[in-house]
Amino acid sequence: MRTLISGGTVVNSGGGFAADVLVEGETIAAVTAPGLAAALGVTADRVIDATGRYVLPGGIDAHTHMEMPFGGTASVDTFATGTAAAAWGGTTTIIDFAVQAKGTSLLSAMDKWHEKAGGHCAVDYSFHMIVSDVNDTTLKEMESCVAAGVNSFKMFMAYPGVFYSTDGEILRAMQKAREIGSTIMMHAENGIAIDQLVAQALAEGRTDPVYHSLTRPPELEGEATHRAIQLAAVTGAPLYIVHLSSRQALEAVTTARDTGQNVFAETCPQYLFLSIEDMARPGFEGAKFVCSPPLRPADHQLDLWRGLRTNDLSVVSTDHCPFCFVGQKELGRGDFSKIPNGMPGVEHRMDLLHQGVVRGEISLSRWVEISATTPARMFGLYPRKGVIAPGSDADIVVYDPKATQVLSAETHHMNVDYSAYEGMELIGKVETVLSRGSVVVDRGSFHGREGHGEFLERDLNQYLL
Repeated sequence: MRTLISGGTVVNSGGGFAADVLVEGETIAAVTAPGLAAALGVTADRVIDATGRYVLPGGIDAHTHMEMPFGGTASVDTFATGTAAAAWGGTTTIIDFAVQAKGTSLLSAMDKWHEKAGGHCAVDYSFHMIVSDVNDTTLKEMESCVAAGVNSFKMFMAYPGVFYSTDGEILRAMQKAREIGSTIMMHAENGIAIDQLVAQALAEGRTDPVYHSLTRPPELEGEATHRAIQLAAVTGAPLYIVHLSSRQALEAVTTARDTGQNVFAETCPQYLFLSIEDMARPGFEGAKFVCSPPLRPADHQLDLWRGLRTNDLSVVSTDHCPFCFVGQKELGRGDFSKIPNGMPGVEHRMDLLHQGVVRGEISLSRWVEISATTPARMFGLYPRKGVIAPGSDADIVVYDPKATQVLSAETHHMNVDYSAYEGMELIGKVETVLSRGSVVVDRGSFHGREGHGEFLERDLNQYLL
Protein backbone atom coordinates (compact mmCIF):
# COMPACT_ATOMS: atom_id res chain seq x y z
CA MET A 1 0.00 0.00 0.00
CA ARG A 2 1.48 3.34 -1.06
CA THR A 3 0.17 6.60 0.41
CA LEU A 4 1.11 10.14 -0.61
CA ILE A 5 0.50 13.00 1.81
CA SER A 6 0.76 16.13 -0.28
CA GLY A 7 0.63 19.89 0.14
CA GLY A 8 1.28 20.07 3.89
CA THR A 9 3.89 21.58 6.18
CA VAL A 10 6.03 18.86 7.74
CA VAL A 11 6.95 19.77 11.31
CA ASN A 12 9.79 18.00 13.07
CA SER A 13 11.64 19.06 16.20
CA GLY A 14 14.06 20.98 13.98
CA GLY A 15 11.37 23.11 12.38
CA GLY A 16 8.70 23.14 9.69
CA PHE A 17 9.00 23.01 5.91
CA ALA A 18 6.76 22.45 2.91
CA ALA A 19 7.04 18.85 1.74
CA ASP A 20 5.20 15.79 0.52
CA VAL A 21 5.50 12.51 2.39
CA LEU A 22 5.49 9.17 0.59
CA VAL A 23 4.58 6.10 2.63
CA GLU A 24 5.18 2.55 1.46
CA GLY A 25 3.72 -0.17 3.64
CA GLU A 26 4.43 0.65 7.28
CA THR A 27 7.32 3.08 6.80
CA ILE A 28 8.08 6.49 5.37
CA ALA A 29 9.76 6.02 2.01
CA ALA A 30 10.55 9.63 1.13
CA VAL A 31 10.08 13.24 2.18
CA THR A 32 10.24 15.29 -0.99
CA ALA A 33 9.83 18.80 -2.29
CA PRO A 34 6.16 19.66 -2.90
CA GLY A 35 4.90 18.08 -6.11
CA LEU A 36 8.15 16.26 -6.83
CA ALA A 37 6.72 12.75 -6.41
CA ALA A 38 3.90 13.53 -8.82
CA ALA A 39 6.31 15.18 -11.28
CA LEU A 40 8.43 12.03 -11.27
CA GLY A 41 5.39 9.92 -12.04
CA VAL A 42 5.17 8.27 -8.64
CA THR A 43 1.70 6.80 -8.21
CA ALA A 44 -0.06 6.16 -4.93
CA ASP A 45 -2.96 3.98 -3.88
CA ARG A 46 -4.17 6.75 -1.62
CA VAL A 47 -3.56 10.50 -1.68
CA ILE A 48 -4.16 12.63 1.40
CA ASP A 49 -4.46 16.35 0.70
CA ALA A 50 -2.73 18.16 3.58
CA THR A 51 -2.99 21.67 2.15
CA GLY A 52 -3.09 24.18 4.99
CA ARG A 53 -2.30 21.41 7.49
CA TYR A 54 0.67 20.39 9.60
CA VAL A 55 2.12 16.92 9.02
CA LEU A 56 3.49 15.75 12.36
CA PRO A 57 5.14 12.65 13.77
CA GLY A 58 2.62 10.68 15.80
CA GLY A 59 2.55 11.63 19.45
CA ILE A 60 4.15 9.46 22.12
CA ASP A 61 2.48 9.46 25.53
CA ALA A 62 5.18 8.08 27.80
CA HIS A 63 3.01 7.81 30.92
CA THR A 64 -0.34 6.01 30.91
CA HIS A 65 -2.16 3.63 33.26
CA MET A 66 -4.64 1.42 31.43
CA GLU A 67 -6.53 -1.14 33.55
CA MET A 68 -4.51 -0.12 36.61
CA PRO A 69 -5.64 -1.40 40.05
CA PHE A 70 -5.81 1.38 42.63
CA GLY A 71 -7.55 1.63 46.00
CA GLY A 72 -9.87 -1.32 45.51
CA THR A 73 -10.91 -0.35 41.99
CA ALA A 74 -9.20 0.03 38.60
CA SER A 75 -8.81 2.66 35.90
CA VAL A 76 -11.67 2.29 33.43
CA ASP A 77 -9.87 2.54 30.10
CA THR A 78 -8.83 -0.85 28.78
CA PHE A 79 -5.89 -1.14 26.43
CA ALA A 80 -8.45 -1.32 23.63
CA THR A 81 -10.46 1.78 24.58
CA GLY A 82 -7.49 3.76 25.82
CA THR A 83 -5.35 3.29 22.73
CA ALA A 84 -8.30 4.07 20.46
CA ALA A 85 -8.83 7.32 22.38
CA ALA A 86 -5.11 8.05 22.08
CA ALA A 87 -5.34 7.65 18.31
CA TRP A 88 -8.28 10.05 18.14
CA GLY A 89 -6.01 12.65 19.72
CA GLY A 90 -2.97 12.07 17.51
CA THR A 91 -1.02 9.82 19.87
CA THR A 92 0.26 6.73 18.07
CA THR A 93 2.41 5.20 20.83
CA ILE A 94 1.80 4.79 24.55
CA ILE A 95 4.14 3.56 27.25
CA ASP A 96 2.15 2.05 30.09
CA PHE A 97 3.27 0.82 33.51
CA ALA A 98 3.43 -2.83 34.50
CA VAL A 99 2.90 -2.95 38.26
CA GLN A 100 4.91 -5.17 40.59
CA ALA A 101 2.79 -5.80 43.68
CA LYS A 102 4.58 -6.38 46.99
CA GLY A 103 5.72 -9.96 47.25
CA THR A 104 5.65 -10.66 43.51
CA SER A 105 8.33 -10.65 40.83
CA LEU A 106 9.00 -8.13 38.10
CA LEU A 107 8.81 -10.76 35.37
CA SER A 108 5.41 -12.03 36.53
CA ALA A 109 4.15 -8.44 36.48
CA MET A 110 5.46 -7.99 32.95
CA ASP A 111 3.75 -11.19 31.86
CA LYS A 112 0.48 -9.99 33.38
CA TRP A 113 0.61 -6.69 31.49
CA HIS A 114 1.46 -8.45 28.25
CA GLU A 115 -1.68 -10.53 28.77
CA LYS A 116 -3.74 -7.38 29.33
CA ALA A 117 -2.42 -5.51 26.31
CA GLY A 118 -1.53 -8.18 23.77
CA GLY A 119 -3.92 -8.28 20.83
CA HIS A 120 -5.99 -5.38 22.11
CA CYS A 121 -4.15 -2.14 21.32
CA ALA A 122 -5.15 0.09 18.42
CA VAL A 123 -1.70 1.76 18.35
CA ASP A 124 1.80 0.67 19.31
CA TYR A 125 2.72 0.32 22.96
CA SER A 126 5.49 -0.46 25.38
CA PHE A 127 5.95 -0.76 29.14
CA HIS A 128 7.83 0.75 32.02
CA MET A 129 8.13 -1.38 35.15
CA ILE A 130 6.93 -0.24 38.59
CA VAL A 131 9.30 -1.55 41.26
CA SER A 132 7.60 -1.67 44.65
CA ASP A 133 9.50 -4.52 46.32
CA VAL A 134 13.28 -4.17 46.21
CA ASN A 135 15.25 -7.32 47.04
CA ASP A 136 18.05 -9.41 45.57
CA THR A 137 15.67 -11.22 43.22
CA THR A 138 14.08 -7.99 41.99
CA LEU A 139 17.45 -6.40 41.31
CA LYS A 140 18.52 -9.42 39.26
CA GLU A 141 15.22 -9.36 37.36
CA MET A 142 15.88 -5.78 36.29
CA GLU A 143 18.53 -7.21 33.97
CA SER A 144 15.97 -9.58 32.43
CA CYS A 145 13.54 -6.72 31.93
CA VAL A 146 16.15 -4.74 30.01
CA ALA A 147 16.85 -7.78 27.84
CA ALA A 148 13.10 -7.90 27.09
CA GLY A 149 13.02 -4.26 25.97
CA VAL A 150 11.66 -2.79 29.22
CA ASN A 151 14.46 -0.60 30.52
CA SER A 152 12.87 2.09 32.67
CA PHE A 153 11.86 1.46 36.27
CA LYS A 154 9.46 3.58 38.27
CA MET A 155 9.72 3.94 42.05
CA PHE A 156 7.65 5.79 44.62
CA MET A 157 8.56 8.05 47.50
CA ALA A 158 4.80 8.23 48.19
CA TYR A 159 2.06 5.73 49.14
CA PRO A 160 3.59 4.02 52.22
CA GLY A 161 2.41 0.43 52.50
CA VAL A 162 1.58 0.18 48.79
CA PHE A 163 4.32 1.38 46.43
CA TYR A 164 6.62 3.29 48.80
CA SER A 165 10.35 2.55 48.78
CA THR A 166 12.79 3.65 51.45
CA ASP A 167 15.82 5.72 50.56
CA GLY A 168 17.94 2.61 51.04
CA GLU A 169 15.83 0.62 48.60
CA ILE A 170 15.94 3.46 46.10
CA LEU A 171 19.72 3.60 46.48
CA ARG A 172 20.06 -0.13 45.70
CA ALA A 173 17.79 0.10 42.64
CA MET A 174 19.68 3.14 41.38
CA GLN A 175 22.97 1.29 41.73
CA LYS A 176 21.58 -1.54 39.60
CA ALA A 177 20.18 0.94 37.06
CA ARG A 178 23.61 2.54 36.77
CA GLU A 179 25.17 -0.87 36.23
CA ILE A 180 22.79 -1.94 33.43
CA GLY A 181 22.31 1.46 31.78
CA SER A 182 18.61 1.84 32.58
CA THR A 183 16.68 4.85 33.86
CA ILE A 184 14.94 5.23 37.23
CA MET A 185 11.64 7.10 37.07
CA MET A 186 10.53 8.68 40.35
CA HIS A 187 7.21 9.68 41.86
CA ALA A 188 8.74 12.31 44.10
CA GLU A 189 6.53 13.26 47.05
CA ASN A 190 7.40 12.83 50.74
CA GLY A 191 4.80 10.16 51.48
CA ILE A 192 5.68 9.78 55.17
CA ALA A 193 5.04 13.46 55.91
CA ILE A 194 1.97 13.54 53.64
CA ASP A 195 0.35 10.66 55.52
CA GLN A 196 0.67 12.64 58.75
CA LEU A 197 -0.94 15.70 57.19
CA VAL A 198 -3.77 13.58 55.78
CA ALA A 199 -4.46 11.97 59.15
CA GLN A 200 -4.49 15.38 60.85
CA ALA A 201 -6.88 16.85 58.29
CA LEU A 202 -9.33 13.96 58.60
CA ALA A 203 -9.19 14.09 62.40
CA GLU A 204 -10.16 17.76 62.20
CA GLY A 205 -13.10 17.03 59.90
CA ARG A 206 -11.52 18.49 56.77
CA THR A 207 -12.75 15.90 54.28
CA ASP A 208 -13.50 17.77 51.03
CA PRO A 209 -11.54 16.97 47.84
CA VAL A 210 -9.49 20.18 48.00
CA TYR A 211 -7.71 18.82 51.07
CA HIS A 212 -6.08 16.23 48.84
CA SER A 213 -4.02 19.13 47.51
CA LEU A 214 -3.61 20.98 50.79
CA THR A 215 -2.17 17.89 52.50
CA ARG A 216 0.31 17.33 49.68
CA PRO A 217 2.01 20.77 49.62
CA PRO A 218 4.49 21.65 46.86
CA GLU A 219 7.29 21.90 49.41
CA LEU A 220 7.05 18.14 49.99
CA GLU A 221 7.26 17.51 46.26
CA GLY A 222 10.28 19.80 46.09
CA GLU A 223 11.96 18.09 49.04
CA ALA A 224 11.44 14.60 47.63
CA THR A 225 12.64 15.70 44.17
CA HIS A 226 15.82 17.13 45.70
CA ARG A 227 16.37 13.96 47.73
CA ALA A 228 15.89 11.73 44.69
CA ILE A 229 18.37 13.86 42.76
CA GLN A 230 20.96 13.52 45.51
CA LEU A 231 20.53 9.73 45.61
CA ALA A 232 20.99 9.70 41.84
CA ALA A 233 24.14 11.80 42.22
CA VAL A 234 25.58 9.39 44.77
CA THR A 235 24.89 6.35 42.58
CA GLY A 236 25.50 7.90 39.17
CA ALA A 237 22.10 6.69 37.97
CA PRO A 238 19.98 8.55 35.41
CA LEU A 239 16.79 9.95 36.95
CA TYR A 240 13.49 10.89 35.32
CA ILE A 241 10.98 12.75 37.52
CA VAL A 242 7.43 11.85 36.51
CA HIS A 243 4.42 14.21 36.55
CA LEU A 244 6.24 17.24 38.00
CA SER A 245 3.66 19.77 39.19
CA SER A 246 5.34 22.55 41.18
CA ARG A 247 7.95 25.26 40.94
CA GLN A 248 9.75 23.82 43.98
CA ALA A 249 10.32 20.51 42.20
CA LEU A 250 11.25 22.31 38.98
CA GLU A 251 13.88 24.36 40.81
CA ALA A 252 15.54 21.16 42.05
CA VAL A 253 15.55 19.66 38.54
CA THR A 254 16.88 22.88 36.98
CA THR A 255 19.77 23.05 39.44
CA ALA A 256 20.71 19.44 38.77
CA ARG A 257 20.59 19.89 35.00
CA ASP A 258 22.66 23.06 35.24
CA THR A 259 25.43 21.01 36.86
CA GLY A 260 25.31 18.40 34.08
CA GLN A 261 23.58 15.63 35.99
CA ASN A 262 21.52 13.09 34.05
CA VAL A 263 18.22 14.35 35.45
CA PHE A 264 15.09 14.73 33.33
CA ALA A 265 11.47 15.57 34.08
CA GLU A 266 8.02 15.50 32.57
CA THR A 267 4.93 17.49 33.37
CA CYS A 268 1.31 16.87 32.38
CA PRO A 269 -1.45 18.93 30.74
CA GLN A 270 -3.49 19.08 33.96
CA TYR A 271 -0.70 21.02 35.66
CA LEU A 272 -0.50 23.45 32.73
CA PHE A 273 -4.23 24.16 32.41
CA LEU A 274 -5.97 23.30 35.70
CA SER A 275 -5.41 24.43 39.29
CA ILE A 276 -6.35 23.91 42.92
CA GLU A 277 -9.40 26.05 42.26
CA ASP A 278 -10.82 23.15 40.24
CA MET A 279 -10.41 20.89 43.26
CA ALA A 280 -12.34 23.42 45.34
CA ARG A 281 -15.42 23.36 43.09
CA PRO A 282 -18.73 23.24 45.02
CA GLY A 283 -20.11 19.99 46.34
CA PHE A 284 -18.02 16.96 45.46
CA GLU A 285 -17.11 18.15 41.95
CA GLY A 286 -13.49 18.66 42.99
CA ALA A 287 -13.07 14.88 43.19
CA LYS A 288 -12.88 14.79 39.39
CA PHE A 289 -9.52 16.56 39.63
CA VAL A 290 -7.87 14.43 42.33
CA CYS A 291 -4.51 13.14 41.13
CA SER A 292 -1.05 12.88 42.65
CA PRO A 293 0.86 15.11 42.79
CA PRO A 294 -2.18 17.37 43.10
CA LEU A 295 -3.15 20.43 41.13
CA ARG A 296 -1.34 23.54 42.34
CA PRO A 297 -2.21 27.24 42.58
CA ALA A 298 -2.44 28.70 39.08
CA ASP A 299 0.77 30.73 39.38
CA HIS A 300 2.81 27.50 39.19
CA GLN A 301 1.70 27.18 35.56
CA LEU A 302 3.94 30.08 34.52
CA ASP A 303 6.98 28.26 35.87
CA LEU A 304 6.04 25.02 34.15
CA TRP A 305 5.63 26.70 30.75
CA ARG A 306 8.99 28.37 31.29
CA GLY A 307 10.50 24.98 32.11
CA LEU A 308 9.17 23.61 28.83
CA ARG A 309 10.74 26.50 26.92
CA THR A 310 14.13 26.04 28.59
CA ASN A 311 14.10 22.23 28.37
CA ASP A 312 14.32 21.83 32.13
CA LEU A 313 11.03 20.03 31.53
CA SER A 314 11.72 17.67 28.65
CA VAL A 315 8.44 15.84 28.04
CA VAL A 316 4.70 16.27 28.44
CA SER A 317 2.87 13.03 29.22
CA THR A 318 -0.65 12.60 30.56
CA ASP A 319 -0.46 10.19 33.52
CA HIS A 320 -3.78 9.02 32.02
CA CYS A 321 -5.47 7.07 34.83
CA PRO A 322 -9.23 7.56 34.47
CA PHE A 323 -11.78 6.76 37.17
CA CYS A 324 -15.46 7.46 36.63
CA PHE A 325 -17.05 10.11 38.83
CA VAL A 326 -20.08 7.90 39.48
CA GLY A 327 -19.18 4.80 41.43
CA GLN A 328 -15.42 5.37 41.61
CA LYS A 329 -14.50 8.94 42.55
CA GLU A 330 -17.57 8.80 44.80
CA LEU A 331 -15.78 6.25 46.99
CA GLY A 332 -14.19 9.27 48.64
CA ARG A 333 -17.34 11.10 49.72
CA GLY A 334 -16.68 12.14 53.29
CA ASP A 335 -13.01 11.12 53.13
CA PHE A 336 -10.82 12.68 50.42
CA SER A 337 -8.10 10.09 51.05
CA LYS A 338 -10.35 7.40 49.55
CA ILE A 339 -10.86 9.22 46.21
CA PRO A 340 -9.09 7.19 43.49
CA ASN A 341 -6.09 9.20 42.31
CA GLY A 342 -6.07 9.83 38.59
CA MET A 343 -7.48 11.83 35.70
CA PRO A 344 -8.32 11.19 32.05
CA GLY A 345 -6.31 12.92 29.34
CA VAL A 346 -4.70 10.63 26.75
CA GLU A 347 -7.04 11.89 24.02
CA HIS A 348 -6.38 15.61 24.48
CA ARG A 349 -2.64 15.98 25.10
CA MET A 350 -1.67 17.04 21.57
CA ASP A 351 -4.56 19.49 21.25
CA LEU A 352 -3.97 21.04 24.66
CA LEU A 353 -0.28 21.52 23.98
CA HIS A 354 -1.12 23.19 20.68
CA GLN A 355 -2.77 25.92 22.77
CA GLY A 356 0.73 26.67 24.02
CA VAL A 357 1.71 27.36 20.41
CA VAL A 358 -1.40 29.49 19.87
CA ARG A 359 -0.68 31.50 23.03
CA GLY A 360 3.03 31.91 22.32
CA GLU A 361 4.19 29.79 25.26
CA ILE A 362 6.13 27.36 23.04
CA SER A 363 7.17 27.21 19.40
CA LEU A 364 5.67 24.94 16.77
CA SER A 365 8.77 22.76 16.69
CA ARG A 366 8.94 22.62 20.49
CA TRP A 367 5.36 21.30 20.50
CA VAL A 368 6.51 18.37 18.38
CA GLU A 369 9.66 17.92 20.44
CA ILE A 370 7.96 17.59 23.84
CA SER A 371 5.09 15.46 22.57
CA ALA A 372 6.87 13.09 20.17
CA THR A 373 10.60 13.47 19.50
CA THR A 374 11.98 13.75 23.02
CA PRO A 375 9.84 10.89 24.38
CA ALA A 376 11.14 8.75 21.50
CA ARG A 377 14.75 9.58 22.34
CA MET A 378 14.26 9.43 26.10
CA PHE A 379 12.83 5.94 25.93
CA GLY A 380 14.83 4.37 23.14
CA LEU A 381 12.40 4.54 20.22
CA TYR A 382 14.11 7.12 17.98
CA PRO A 383 14.34 7.26 14.96
CA ARG A 384 11.76 4.52 14.51
CA LYS A 385 9.32 6.88 16.20
CA GLY A 386 9.16 10.62 16.81
CA VAL A 387 10.20 12.00 13.43
CA ILE A 388 8.97 12.38 9.85
CA ALA A 389 11.95 10.92 7.97
CA PRO A 390 12.70 8.15 5.46
CA GLY A 391 12.92 4.79 7.20
CA SER A 392 10.86 5.83 10.23
CA ASP A 393 7.55 4.21 11.02
CA ALA A 394 4.70 5.93 9.21
CA ASP A 395 3.12 7.22 12.41
CA ILE A 396 1.80 10.48 11.01
CA VAL A 397 -0.73 13.09 12.11
CA VAL A 398 -2.33 15.53 9.67
CA TYR A 399 -3.32 18.45 11.89
CA ASP A 400 -5.61 21.38 11.09
CA PRO A 401 -4.24 24.35 13.06
CA LYS A 402 -7.26 26.55 12.36
CA ALA A 403 -10.08 24.16 13.23
CA THR A 404 -11.90 24.76 16.50
CA GLN A 405 -13.39 22.31 18.97
CA VAL A 406 -15.00 22.20 22.40
CA LEU A 407 -13.94 19.43 24.75
CA SER A 408 -16.73 17.46 26.39
CA ALA A 409 -17.50 14.07 27.88
CA GLU A 410 -20.31 13.86 25.35
CA THR A 411 -17.87 13.75 22.44
CA HIS A 412 -14.63 12.29 23.78
CA HIS A 413 -13.72 8.64 23.23
CA MET A 414 -12.13 7.80 26.58
CA ASN A 415 -14.09 5.30 28.65
CA VAL A 416 -14.86 7.73 31.48
CA ASP A 417 -18.00 9.64 32.42
CA TYR A 418 -16.55 13.16 32.71
CA SER A 419 -14.04 15.46 31.05
CA ALA A 420 -11.50 17.33 33.13
CA TYR A 421 -11.65 20.02 30.45
CA GLU A 422 -15.42 20.19 29.97
CA GLY A 423 -16.41 23.18 27.82
CA MET A 424 -12.83 24.25 27.04
CA GLU A 425 -12.60 25.79 23.57
CA LEU A 426 -9.49 24.83 21.61
CA ILE A 427 -7.89 25.97 18.39
CA GLY A 428 -6.50 23.14 16.28
CA LYS A 429 -7.67 19.59 15.74
CA VAL A 430 -6.41 16.24 14.56
CA GLU A 431 -7.74 15.45 11.09
CA THR A 432 -6.06 12.22 9.95
CA VAL A 433 -3.89 9.74 11.84
CA LEU A 434 -1.74 6.96 10.42
CA SER A 435 -0.25 4.22 12.58
CA ARG A 436 2.51 2.37 10.75
CA GLY A 437 0.95 3.40 7.46
CA SER A 438 -2.63 2.41 8.30
CA VAL A 439 -5.25 5.12 8.61
CA VAL A 440 -6.80 4.83 12.06
CA VAL A 441 -8.62 8.18 12.20
CA ASP A 442 -9.82 10.28 9.28
CA ARG A 443 -12.02 13.37 9.40
CA GLY A 444 -14.18 12.32 12.32
CA SER A 445 -14.30 8.58 11.60
CA PHE A 446 -12.39 5.77 13.29
CA HIS A 447 -10.82 3.19 10.97
CA GLY A 448 -8.50 1.47 13.41
CA ARG A 449 -8.81 -1.98 14.83
CA GLU A 450 -8.13 -3.71 18.10
CA GLY A 451 -4.89 -5.66 17.80
CA HIS A 452 -3.20 -3.45 15.20
CA GLY A 453 -0.80 -2.08 17.81
CA GLU A 454 2.48 -3.90 18.34
CA PHE A 455 4.63 -4.18 21.45
CA LEU A 456 7.83 -2.16 21.12
CA GLU A 457 11.07 -3.40 22.64
CA ARG A 458 12.97 -0.26 23.53
CA ASP A 459 16.64 0.65 23.53
CA LEU A 460 18.28 2.67 26.30
CA ASN A 461 17.86 6.40 26.97
CA GLN A 462 19.62 8.29 24.17
CA TYR A 463 20.29 11.39 26.29
CA LEU A 464 22.68 9.80 28.80
CA LEU A 465 26.07 11.43 29.14
